[in-house]
Amino acid sequence: MKKVLITGASGFIGGHLVEANLRRGNSVRAMVLPGDPGAERLSKKKGVQTMSGDVRDYDSVRRACAGMDIVFHCAAVVTDWAPRALYREVTIRGTENMCRAALAANVSRFVDMSTNDVFGIDEKNLMDETYPLRKWGEPYPDSKIEAERITWRFHREHGLPVTMVYPCWVFGPGDMTFVYPLAEAIVKRDLVFWRRKVIVWPAYIENLVDLLMLISVDGRAVGNGYLVHDGEYVTLQDFCKGIADALGSPQARLHIPYFAAYAASFVMELVWKALGKTERPLLTTYVVKNLGSRFRFSIAKAERELGWKPKVPFQEGFMHTMEWLKTLDIDKPAAK
Repeated sequence: MKKVLITGASGFIGGHLVEANLRRGNSVRAMVLPGDPGAERLSKKKGVQTMSGDVRDYDSVRRACAGMDIVFHCAAVVTDWAPRALYREVTIRGTENMCRAALAANVSRFVDMSTNDVFGIDEKNLMDETYPLRKWGEPYPDSKIEAERITWRFHREHGLPVTMVYPCWVFGPGDMTFVYPLAEAIVKRDLVFWRRKVIVWPAYIENLVDLLMLISVDGRAVGNGYLVHDGEYVTLQDFCKGIADALGSPQARLHIPYFAAYAASFVMELVWKALGKTERPLLTTYVVKNLGSRFRFSIAKAERELGWKPKVPFQEGFMHTMEWLKTLDIDKPAAK
């Protein structure tokens, strides 16, 4: 049995990681923010110790890491619309605090949750883990790059046993950041595309967690990073068609020029910042770039080095996700 710390344990990925570790017989310390409504739910699970803490506070991080064998660091600012200072404090400085504390605790593995975004914008090549980290000029991916550089520095200079993970589009039952907003836009008939045949690389949550559990104990993973997706891509249009079909809603078909979408997002961001609005604008430049791309990513390294392959085919994972989605109360569009 391993003693496992999971930061961001009340989130989508963190919650699934909690369950996977419990099934393996590990004891779990779940680090959650003070006042997190998910803390009570986690505390009711046998084998889970909830600990209130903030990655920005080194003392709370040090206490959380003490006595742990494995750390899964999932906490970060995951939205594309937040004050830049928050990205610096949580994603960057928080990761540094986690590395310091994990090193002091002499953990056997520090699994850091990165993103495929860190490899930049490149539609010409099939990207893999050998690609250099390249910034987008956007706070979310750029802060993840800075955090990753800190983590690798702790590995090189201090021997922290790091394994990095680069998930693509993580989805599955409980996903409120990708599938649910798309579904809501579809049923409200608000969804607009700005490029045809946009490529999405789905990573079903069970496939991601399966790889995370493997690399947390496989010595070959130390000092390495691994991209993860379901082994196939789907166009954004087809993904959204699948959602519409599952919900019995009309398909989204409206396309506008890319330059028009980008210009609109740029203006929206300027206006929102000038007005000091905290809610996210309808469009951001990051979303336009991300949902207007045809990137390609290889997961061959995980199979070559670890013998890992996605266990759940994309279509099966999509079916399970749609079954969950249909249980939710998604507002229906107004009659037209």
